[in-house]
Amino acid sequence: MKRAALYVIAGPVGIAAYGLVRLWARSDGVYGPGFDWQAAHLVALAGMVFFVPGVLALSRLLPRSRWRTGVVAFTLVGLAATMVQFVADIVEGLLAADRAEMSALSADFKDIPGVEVAFYDVVPQFFFLGLVVLAGLLAAKRRLPWWSVPLLLAGIVLPVVTLDLLPIGGLCMLAALAPALPALRQEGERVEPPLTVH
Repeated sequence: MKRAALYVIAGPVGIAAYGLVRLWARSDGVYGPGFDWQAAHLVALAGMVFFVPGVLALSRLLPRSRWRTGVVAFTLVGLAATMVQFVADIVEGLLAADRAEMSALSADFKDIPGVEVAFYDVVPQFFFLGLVVLAGLLAAKRRLPWWSVPLLLAGIVLPVVTLDLLPIGGLCMLAALAPALPALRQEGERVEPPLTVH
C-alpha cells in the first residue's frame, strides 16, 4: 500500500484507538493523570499527526486551484490547534499529582487570553469542517462516493453527543475516506519513477 493511503487510514484509526483506550481507562472510574491518560492522548495526538499528510494526499486528487489551497490551509490550521490541545492535556497530565490539580492547570491555561478560542472552542473545529468540505469536493469530482460526505459528518458529530462514541466515529470516518484509497495508490504509482537497473 502506498504511503499516502496509509496516512489516510492512520488518521481515523488514531481517533478510534483514542476512543477505545479512553473507554478502557475510564472502566475503573479513575481517568487521569497517569499512564491511562497519557496513553489515550498520545494515541489521539498520533492520529492528528497522521491526518496532516492524509489531508495533503487527499487534496492532490483534486485539480490545483485557490479553492483547494484555501480548504487545505483552513483544515491544517484546525489540525494544528487540535494538536496543541492534546499536547496541553499531556503536559498537564505529567505535571499534575491528581485530577483536581490537572483541572486547575487546564483552567490556568484556558485563562490565558485567546487560548480557549484558539485551541478549544473555535479553531479546532476548522479541521472537521475543512475535512467535510474536502470530502464534498472529492465527491463532486467522483473521487469519493456521495455517501462519504454524510458518513464523514456522522463520524464527526457522534463524539459531540458523547465521547464514548469516539470509536464508532473514527470507524465512520475511515469508511467514508476508504473509497479514495485506490485513487491514492494510482496517484502514487503515477508520480513515482520506475526502478531502473544499471
